[in-house]
Amino acid sequence: MDKSNNKGYSRKSFLKKVGVASAAFTGFPYINSSGRGKSTFIDLEPKALKNYSKNDNIQIAVIGAGGMGQGDTRTALEIEGVKLVAACDLYDARLERCKELWGQDIFTTRDYREILTRSDVDAVIVATTDHWHDTIAIDALNSGKAVYLEKPMVQHIEEGQAVIDAEKSSGMPLIIGSQISSSLLQDKASELLAEGAIGKLNLVETYNDRFSALGAWQYSIPPSASENNIDWDTYLKDLPKIPFDPKRFFRWRNYKDYGTGVAGDLFVHMFTGVHQVTRSKGPRQIVAMGGLRHWHDERDVADIMIGMYDYPETETHPAFNLTMRVNFVDGSGGGSHTRYIGSEGEMVIRGGTITVKKATLPDAPGMSIDDFGEDIRLEYEEYYKEKYPESRPQVMDPEELIYRLPRGGQGTRYYHFANLFESMRTGKKVFQDGTFGLRAAAPALATNLSQTQNKIINWDPEAMKLL
Repeated sequence: MDKSNNKGYSRKSFLKKVGVASAAFTGFPYINSSGRGKSTFIDLEPKALKNYSKNDNIQIAVIGAGGMGQGDTRTALEIEGVKLVAACDLYDARLERCKELWGQDIFTTRDYREILTRSDVDAVIVATTDHWHDTIAIDALNSGKAVYLEKPMVQHIEEGQAVIDAEKSSGMPLIIGSQISSSLLQDKASELLAEGAIGKLNLVETYNDRFSALGAWQYSIPPSASENNIDWDTYLKDLPKIPFDPKRFFRWRNYKDYGTGVAGDLFVHMFTGVHQVTRSKGPRQIVAMGGLRHWHDERDVADIMIGMYDYPETETHPAFNLTMRVNFVDGSGGGSHTRYIGSEGEMVIRGGTITVKKATLPDAPGMSIDDFGEDIRLEYEEYYKEKYPESRPQVMDPEELIYRLPRGGQGTRYYHFANLFESMRTGKKVFQDGTFGLRAAAPALATNLSQTQNKIINWDPEAMKLL
């Protein structure tokens, strides 16, 4: 699996190896060597998108028009030839907001089934609470609608296969809304790793921390919210009937009944990125720990979670380990990055950059002979000089390449919707389909199982089954 046997390297060979070697996704980069110190900056080219006639409209509807649903809709409508015709939500004020944003003529309803019977709807955005994902996605696919399904794909692992079956039997495109998979950085990182830019991969470290009330899901609750303007019974779905509770409606991520905790909200993004970059189908073992440390607001999910994952060797990558962390009490201010560590360097994705650093172990291991008597020291020095002719290895200054997103370019969510709409128009397969989506969601959901059950979870990433 190790593609690099060369123990030394030069600046020229490093640039050749990880600089302009591939333009499959990003085009030819522009190299600017005037950066700080020994850093070389490479600006990635934006993705080229096909233009379609303004008359070639795709008409969409949003189901679940909260913050995420409205945000998704805004992005989808930035793409030429896309029009919103309908919106569904269980809270009247959100439907009013949709009309404020997109016109009084759009159709609004509390019942998503009314959306699916409309012949003028080509695709739906499903951005409901997690516990409604599988049901609405399956119904939409079976109704002949393309689906943009927010992550995680399902609330429970065992629900995933039915969504995949509906995707296949309907023939309709399904894309899972972990938009990181449409990032230029992820595409480039995958190329770099495959080219051996950091040698043989052995460890990936990733975290996504926050330090704010809204970041910890303490979303705003309108004082006037009640069963008069919220369809509470429908919201509960098949859960036991309980009195109306605005916290459980507006801050649903805080509860296992409706959400999937920090793992389902954030780990799934990290799994999506790691699986794309490594071309992996997933881990075989999952272990996690965490707890509720700070946000004691009646939630029943952890605000700190740490996961560890074991990935077996496959045709696309060597065996490696992955660590993940989410901390909603990060007094340092929060932040995120993903760090790929190999036998000859590291690759860090942070913000809008990829930083690649090269480091190579010398052939000569060095000597630890000070605790030996003089005769043995002299004997070992003789042996060492003969075995390693260059007995004083030179320390080489590390050098780094920094790949940057183009300034003023579109965001990853834009490209994600573009991928769906292109699939609808051309029949081209989307990248993050139901199978990819389940392979990203399942390890995240299994993280919750490991933490709550206090045990290692075994997973078959090929068959997508718990063992």
